[in-house]
Amino acid sequence: MAPALRTERGQATVELVAGLPAVLLAAFLCLQILAAGFALTLADGAAQAGAMALASGRAAQPAVRSALPGWARERATVGVDGGRVTVRVRPPGPLAVVADRLQIDSSAWARRPG
Repeated sequence: MAPALRTERGQATVELVAGLPAVLLAAFLCLQILAAGFALTLADGAAQAGAMALASGRAAQPAVRSALPGWARERATVGVDGGRVTVRVRPPGPLAVVADRLQIDSSAWARRPG
């Protein structure tokens, strides 16, 4: 029996190298899901701000833009159809393909004065 074949030296290193990509992928996915959830919260608040602006007779787009932080303003599109304000926010992420697929839509409705 060769004792060199029975030794376990370096086993932990091999397991770390083999498992590290899976841990990094899981961390990336968790962070991306958290970013999408945060984008949903921002889109909800911005849509409500736009609807409240419409209800008071003001334009919705400036109210939506002011309700979003700087990074989200660049990643948001605003649509107004009658009394419905729709805000679409693309969450941040290192891969644009993933961020594009996780776009968040939120709508709010208000009755226009008059």
